[in-house]
Amino acid sequence: MPSGTPRPPEEPAEDAEIAAFLAHLGDVRGLSPHTRAAYRRDLALLRRHHHGAWADLTTADVRRIAGHLARQGRHPRSIQRFLSAVRGFLARLVETGRIAHNPASGLRGPRAGRPLPRDLDVDQAQRALAEPADGAPRIDDPHLRHRDQAMLELLYSSGLRLSELTGLDCTDLDLDAGLVRVLGKGQRERSVPVGRMARAALRAWLPLRGDWAAADEPALFVSRRGTRIGNRSVQRRVAAAGERAGLEVHLHPHRLRHAFASHLLESSGDLRAIQELLGHANLATTQIYTHLDFQHLAQVYDAAHPRARRGKPGRSG
Repeated sequence: MPSGTPRPPEEPAEDAEIAAFLAHLGDVRGLSPHTRAAYRRDLALLRRHHHGAWADLTTADVRRIAGHLARQGRHPRSIQRFLSAVRGFLARLVETGRIAHNPASGLRGPRAGRPLPRDLDVDQAQRALAEPADGAPRIDDPHLRHRDQAMLELLYSSGLRLSELTGLDCTDLDLDAGLVRVLGKGQRERSVPVGRMARAALRAWLPLRGDWAAADEPALFVSRRGTRIGNRSVQRRVAAAGERAGLEVHLHPHRLRHAFASHLLESSGDLRAIQELLGHANLATTQIYTHLDFQHLAQVYDAAHPRARRGKPGRSG
């Protein structure tokens, strides 16, 4: 602003509105100083881009500021947090009668991509599942050893989610057919093949299971107490298997599920089949698990689907 140019008379009042909102966050809503500091930074950013009265702020203004942040390379979560702060501030101004409506109420930030687990290559997977070499640490208790091996093999063989594994009952397993019935997200049921090594590990575990399981316990995998094994226990047992194998990465159930999908895709290229095996409701989720960018996904789909194949260049229809 040129020297001597008077500031808009409403600016001090607007700064006071931000200060009043921040005080409201602490005194009434009880938000932490850390959270209030984040709000303060985001609202200061809003004020730097909008010098007029808050009543003059439009949806297009807020969208323009968010777009500017995106062009600057801000992370999607940072833009989401900025918009959340703006929505909260403007909602408070509506509530106190300072403005008539909230121009940011319908705006949502860009979606942040899901973090992908680090790859577990085929050799690492084999090391995690293999019998310990001579001199390597091993589990002495045969019940524990065979149960853990069966869980590891089933996670990698069938790509199960952790909750799907712990939710299995003995009646869900058909070893003769090589299938396991799984209840996935949204109560969607699916049948998944069980590989040869997993079937062998399960056949070794099942005769021992009765020594631990209570008479009325239906769970396939049980703890020493005789009850269904919990998610945290499985996570600890899987991590311990990775440590015994000397893996360079932390082993957890989802990493085995991801390895199942990645290794199957590498050998088959059948994304749709992998979607079914993983129990994904849509193909986009499978794309995330398998590291495919959208262009490659479209190429796979176009080449494979009878109703998606395109004509040669230059041909109509």
